[in-house]
Amino acid sequence: MASRLKIRYREEIKPQLKEELEIANAMLIPAVEKVVISVGTGFAMKDKKLLDNVAETISAIAGQKALVIEAKKSVAGFKVREGMSTGVKVTLRDENMYEFLDKLINVALPRVKDFRGIPRNGFDGRGNYNFGLTEQLIFPEVKYDDIMQIHGMNITVVTTTNSDKEALSLLEKIGLPFTKARNNG
Repeated sequence: MASRLKIRYREEIKPQLKEELEIANAMLIPAVEKVVISVGTGFAMKDKKLLDNVAETISAIAGQKALVIEAKKSVAGFKVREGMSTGVKVTLRDENMYEFLDKLINVALPRVKDFRGIPRNGFDGRGNYNFGLTEQLIFPEVKYDDIMQIHGMNITVVTTTNSDKEALSLLEKIGLPFTKARNNG
């Protein structure tokens, strides 16, 4: 069965975007292509148990197994050797992606203390959006007793458009709670 957000995108958001952005070809309507959740684990490079704990936590949050990333080359300044584990990431597509976004928007972000919205300046100029979360405890799947160390995560939302304006419109319609735009005048 399709997720609530996917159905809402197809039935409500897609026609709204087509009209608002004046797009004639339905294939050019912006869509979310994938979501990448990543955690840099510099704090856990020497501790295998801590790295496994981070991977388990991210896997539980994402709903699919996280991948441990290893260094491709040595960097003496960071005390990193080739092959050392330096991070954890998971790439979500299709159903898992829509389920995660729905959970992020409706469950996790409202649990952030003093939340005022996610920043608008996370766009990369090619229609993709990046933002960070400071702790993993806002997700309901995370059991406080199982956490060895609190860590943040970076979330990248990759869209099919190359325009930041179109991507912002898409993400606002999906429901990502951006900070209010300030009027300077």
